[in-house]
Parts: sequence; structure tokens; C-alpha cells
Amino acid sequence: MVKRLKPVMALALSLFVAILVIPTALVLPFYDGKVAKLAEQLHKQEQVQRSQAAEGPSIDVAVYRSKEQRVEHIPLEQYVIGVVAAEMPAEFELEALKAQALTARTYIVKQLLANQPFRLPKGANVTDTVAHQVYYSDDELRKLWGSDYDWKMKKVTKAVMDTQGQILTYNNEPIEALFFSTSNGYTENSEAYWQSDFPYLKSVASPWDKQSPKFYQRKTMPVAEFERRLGVELPADGSVGVIVSRTPGRRVGEVKIGGKTFTGRDVRERLGLPSSDFTWVRSGNDIIITTKGYGHGVGMSQYGANFMAKEGKTYADIVKYYYRGVHISSATAFLNKLTAKNG
Repeated sequence: MVKRLKPVMALALSLFVAILVIPTALVLPFYDGKVAKLAEQLHKQEQVQRSQAAEGPSIDVAVYRSKEQRVEHIPLEQYVIGVVAAEMPAEFELEALKAQALTARTYIVKQLLANQPFRLPKGANVTDTVAHQVYYSDDELRKLWGSDYDWKMKKVTKAVMDTQGQILTYNNEPIEALFFSTSNGYTENSEAYWQSDFPYLKSVASPWDKQSPKFYQRKTMPVAEFERRLGVELPADGSVGVIVSRTPGRRVGEVKIGGKTFTGRDVRERLGLPSSDFTWVRSGNDIIITTKGYGHGVGMSQYGANFMAKEGKTYADIVKYYYRGVHISSATAFLNKLTAKNG
């Protein structure tokens, strides 16, 4: 009798376990799926909230499109993307592009706060030219980049989004975030070029720039054109000029030519030179001018930033090297001021 009961009890026990386990096994995947979906939705909401908090209030930039001769209103971060894409090669390191994004955003926030429409068409905050910051629209970048558009736009956008809402400040104010292509091995004091003294725009060594393809330039100019542009008459002994002084950034401070004294900046602009660090020799009826560096030399060197990034430096390292004593700050408080003023 006992032997017959054992199989029956085993079968009953198996059925009991099946009744408990099978419904649970059927329901659990659906339950886990709902939980996973809910968690994903919450995560996305949190990301959106963080993004909105980083970006701050919604601000548009009124950009005068010089070719179309019209004012276009562009969301702030979209504008920064267009500036970074126009001002720095997308082939540069991501950290260098991030540094460029900080300068672009800082520049436009300071410009919006200043609200100085001098020499600007009515209703515009900036132009899309070197008078302010060069800006390219998405359509312009598609034409410019062609088949490289997708990867370049993805990279530039990441650089901008990774620094979203961040600007450079000194004494709790946005800085003059000046930049240029290539130094002569040193950046320049701001007052040595523009007569405006900013404590964060001081000369620093930038040895990486020697690797830039724009470090050395040579220009040949007829003597007659040289004399005409500078309004001088060169002596018959074959001499050109004498450098009187140099700036903290090792550029030409003053030079005497044909009895007249010029600043290095003045000579650079009159002769159309890439840099105010120049030397020259006379060869027959020509003047051969050699320059070091490309640009005014004040602020961040773009090629220097790129080579720093190649060495493993972050965008924070880069901007704090070229802009002395600055902080990376949130733009939200400054954008709130704009919103309150415009509202």
C-alpha cells in the first residue's frame, strides 16, 4: 500500500509546483519588460532635464547673413556649432574643438550682454564674418564638407554639446575670448596689439605652433609697391628698415623705415602680412618678407590647442593655459539677465 502511494504523491507534488511556477514564469518577462521600459523613460526624462539645466534659458542669436543681407535668428547652441565648424578644422582633436566651443560661446554671450549694435544692421547682434565670428549654416556646411559632412558634423556637435552652457569668466564676468591660428612660439599681451590691457590675455610660450603648416610664410613684394603701401621712400643703399623694439610676444613693436616709425601691427596691416613677427631683405627690385605665425597672436592659438590635445591635455587644460586665471562657469545666470532684460 505504501509503495503505491509514493508515485501518486510525487505526481501531486509536481502538479502543485507547476501550478505555482508556470504562471510566475509567464508573467515575469512581461513584468521585467515594463520595469525596463519605465526605467528607460525616466532616464530619458532625466537626461532632458539635465540638458535643459545645462543650456539655461532659451536664447536666440540675431545673425546678419552677409550674403543674403538679412537677419536670421538662430538658437544659441546651434549658432555655436556653426561658429566652431567655420572657425576650426573638424579634423582637429575633440578637446581642441571643445576649447573652441568655449571661446565661441563666451564671445557671443559677452556680445549679447554688451548689446552694442555699432556698425551692425538693425536687429542684428553679430555678423557672420571675421568682424565678429564666422558662422556657417547647416546648408553651407553640407556644401563645404560634401561626403565628409556626417562625421564632421557629428564631431563638432559633440564638442559643443559636451561643453553646453559653459563659458569662460574672469572676476565673474565673461572674458574677451580672443583666438587666432598660429603663434610665433609665443602669444601676445593684449595691450601690445590693441592697447586694451586684460589680465588674462598675457604672453605665454606656445612651442607647439612650430609644427603648424602656417608657422613660416614668405611674401615677395616689388619695392615700388612696398613704398606705396607704407608711404615711404627706401634709401639707395639697399637697406629696408630697422627694428627698434619688440613686444612681450617677440613680435615687432616698432620699426623705422625711410625715416618714419611704424608699429608692427601697422606694417602687418598695410602690407597684408599674416603676422607682425617679420624680417625682410631687399633683392634687386623686390622685398622678400618672412613671417612667423599667423594671426594677431592674442589669446588662444588654435594649432597650439590642437597639439596640446594630441599630448593628452583636456579642453579645460587648454583654455586655462592660454587665458590666465580664468574659470569655466555656467552661462545660465548671464542668460537669465538677457531673458529678464528682453522680457
